[in-house]
Amino acid sequence: MPIFSDEYNMSFHFPCVAYSANITFYSIGGGTMRLAKILLGVCLLLTISSAVQAAEAGFKIRAGDVLQITVWKEEGLDQELVVLPDGTVTFPLAGTISLQDLTPAEAQARVKEQLANVIPDASVSVIVKAPLGHTISVMGQVTKPGDFVIGRQMTVMQALSQAGGLTPYASEGGIVVLRNSNGKKRSISYPYDDITEGKHLERDLELVPGDVVFVPTAGLF
Repeated sequence: MPIFSDEYNMSFHFPCVAYSANITFYSIGGGTMRLAKILLGVCLLLTISSAVQAAEAGFKIRAGDVLQITVWKEEGLDQELVVLPDGTVTFPLAGTISLQDLTPAEAQARVKEQLANVIPDASVSVIVKAPLGHTISVMGQVTKPGDFVIGRQMTVMQALSQAGGLTPYASEGGIVVLRNSNGKKRSISYPYDDITEGKHLERDLELVPGDVVFVPTAGLF
């Protein structure tokens, strides 16, 4: 009589990292589901870790981002902070630190440097809990207008897709990107028809935090 019985085949898919796998389980006294949960949990942790590392590779801290800054084994030095409009945070024993446009790894080094006189060789971690400084808005004649967090990059067409696409009342030729550059606001026309026809794809503008994509209503005539 075989020791193992009841063979199970299971498939799972994690769309965030396009990972899929097939696993065969053999039950031993009803422990199959517990084993399945453990293995699936491990796989999920690994895929999430990979996604986070990939996302942080090109991520730059901006005003509005929520950070978790922790110094290992130091009581009171584990704080959740919002990056201020001037790109700074205030951390105990380190004072005011400018983190604007730094990667999380660079921010860790900056905090460690600021603490060096008080805590030599401090073990510092900087985690982005909420990238609220990396948002763009899509407004007007789209299915789901609102604010969207952008990752490493997002083009206008990708933003329109995230907003559910255009409504039947949209003016495809009137789409503009409103951008605040060096304190001045400007309007950039977007060649929607050309992009959807596969022409001049290089003109599919890459958005930056703070951009507003506006889709006006088409005229009646």
